[in-house]
Amino acid sequence: MTHAPEQRSAPLSAATADRGQEHDLRALFGRSTAVFASLAGPAHMLESANAAFFDATGVDPVRAGTPIGQLLPELAEQGFLTLLNRVYRTGERHPGHDARIVLGTGPGAREAFFDFTYEPRLDVGGNVTGVRILGVETTQVKQARQLTAEHRALLEQIARQAPLEQVLDGMARTIEDLAPEEVLVSVLLADADGLHLRHGAAPSLPDFYNQAIDGIATGEAVGSCGTAAHRRQPVIVTDIATDPFWDDFRALADRAGVAACWSTPILARDGAVLGTFAMYHRAPRTPQDSDLALARVFADTAALAIERHHAEQARREAERREQAARADLAFLLEASTRLTSDLDYTQALQGLASSCTPLLAPLCTVDVVEAGRVRRIAAAAPTGREERLLASHSPVYDAADDAVARVLASGVTEVARRTPTGPGPWQELQATGYLCVPLLDRGTAFGALTLLTTGEQVFDGHVVALAEELARRAASAALNARQYTERVALARDLQAGLLLPEVPAVPGAQLATYYYPAGEGLEISGDFYDVFPLGDGTWAFLLGDVCGRGAKAATTTALVRHTARAVAPLLPGPEAVVRAVNKALLDRPDSHGNAFVTLVYGHLTSTAAGLDITLVRAGHTLPVHIDTRHTARYLDSDGTLLGITGNPYLTTRHLCLEPAESLVLYTDGITEAHSRGGEQFGETRLLQALTDQAHGYDPAAIIAGLTDAAHAFTGTDAINDDQAVLVLTARPRVF
Repeated sequence: MTHAPEQRSAPLSAATADRGQEHDLRALFGRSTAVFASLAGPAHMLESANAAFFDATGVDPVRAGTPIGQLLPELAEQGFLTLLNRVYRTGERHPGHDARIVLGTGPGAREAFFDFTYEPRLDVGGNVTGVRILGVETTQVKQARQLTAEHRALLEQIARQAPLEQVLDGMARTIEDLAPEEVLVSVLLADADGLHLRHGAAPSLPDFYNQAIDGIATGEAVGSCGTAAHRRQPVIVTDIATDPFWDDFRALADRAGVAACWSTPILARDGAVLGTFAMYHRAPRTPQDSDLALARVFADTAALAIERHHAEQARREAERREQAARADLAFLLEASTRLTSDLDYTQALQGLASSCTPLLAPLCTVDVVEAGRVRRIAAAAPTGREERLLASHSPVYDAADDAVARVLASGVTEVARRTPTGPGPWQELQATGYLCVPLLDRGTAFGALTLLTTGEQVFDGHVVALAEELARRAASAALNARQYTERVALARDLQAGLLLPEVPAVPGAQLATYYYPAGEGLEISGDFYDVFPLGDGTWAFLLGDVCGRGAKAATTTALVRHTARAVAPLLPGPEAVVRAVNKALLDRPDSHGNAFVTLVYGHLTSTAAGLDITLVRAGHTLPVHIDTRHTARYLDSDGTLLGITGNPYLTTRHLCLEPAESLVLYTDGITEAHSRGGEQFGETRLLQALTDQAHGYDPAAIIAGLTDAAHAFTGTDAINDDQAVLVLTARPRVF
């Protein structure tokens, strides 16, 4: 027979819950039952007794008038008749506390506990005529106290976050050990969806039974537990043999030797089903209020343990996800650093392959499209042999049976748990699966990243997402590297157009030049120099510096050089040429900028005495004269910046370089080069470098000595300004 006590499935209010818990505790502790019996004569004949006495002892009331030793013969062996005889003989009362009595014999015997008093019955003359028994049965109270102590221990285990299996198993064993009658406890746990129940604890049920019900569905008429979980209400089956809820499980129950099952749903605070708490009995049985209270108390305890377990699982899962996210982020940051550490297109993609192995897969290739063909640009593998096998194979761009070709055509990631289709060393590499991710440039695939597995590993969603993010970053790094390379080449080509393609051969002179742009070569320098003939045996030379860098500086550089080359043959001397350059600068359109220019411009003519030089310095660093004794000194020549005013102050300086003497022109990138401490190289160190170096009369050696000294001063720090040097040396006499 099935009985379902009324129970709300919705969460109770705090007051209602407190009242329910108080009711369950009263039911567990029970009410103290007072027993009374009056015995007469030395045989202790039962003269009268209250109903509680008959209920507690199981004596039939119709047998009143029979000696107590005949009604309850088991008392003799336990010493209680001896106590009655003593009270009858001495007339002294005898109290007893928490006395243990076994009532009945055989399988039907039960253990009981009493607080009692034996009092003598006296007649009017003070003679003892019998014994009066007054007692209170404390059996249920004692059992409930033991359960409470064990319950408290379970709560302490939960608070210490003991394993759920340990808590549930201990709870089941506690109830089984302390129950007055044999009971077998089972706890089933609900799946996350609440549609199936899994084994939690059942220490006394047979293994075959636990295995058979592990995973049963929740629903109407699915045994006691499946129905209780479905209804969210206790389901009491008092006789499995006749109850329709057990039609599908009756044979299993009979084999396990269980005849009754009372199941209580274990509910979370929000009303969700966490599992079921069931008590099985060997014989058909109807529960008492104390049984139902016991089920509710321990179902609530199980709910607390399960919710704590779920919370701990959620915390650990959150930590696992956080650690995984941190690991992914660290991997991507390390890979991104590797990809962007070298602004070279090929090396960036080779860095992609090495970043993927072995974390994402043991084998990796990177292919790019170049001139309508696919080129394998990188390969990574655990051994050199495997890497060579991968590197030796290149996909066919338009092959329909090749994964790389398909991904390049579609721009969509492809993943499979099988050997790649199409030709390739897949058997030699023992490939078992592949993941091919496109490298995209504004939605169009220009390459593909391919990962290959060689064992049981499969590409899950996490690996696919990580590979796609890495491919996105690699594509960006590769494109940036390619753009950088192209910009450097463009800047280099433009800069080359603003400098001498080669140093010309000037009669009677030896020339050497030096140019080093600051930074990474992406911008055009503002430093420039030029040497060109004027047609009458005279040569023009110049070295200057435009304020600023980039396209506008290039425009100004070209303007100065081309203006000088155009007007120099037509004007009488250097000062006139410099003034023409200044006018050209002032006439520039605003779109070309307004940067000022510093310049040294001069003419040289080869003579029998050496080189006759006339020059003008317009705001530039002072030229240096190196004589035949290798002594360097500055040439004074005043002049203001160009491009500022229409009438700059300029003076002309004449100089005759004797054979083996040199004139050194340089930009402020040399003198303003600074050390790590911020100190500048300066004019004094420049003169010392030009004086002390054993460079002889070779202009190239002069430049090498100067730049070596500057680099030694600055150390490994990058050059922070462009540097240019022009050295003119009068050819030594040959004897």
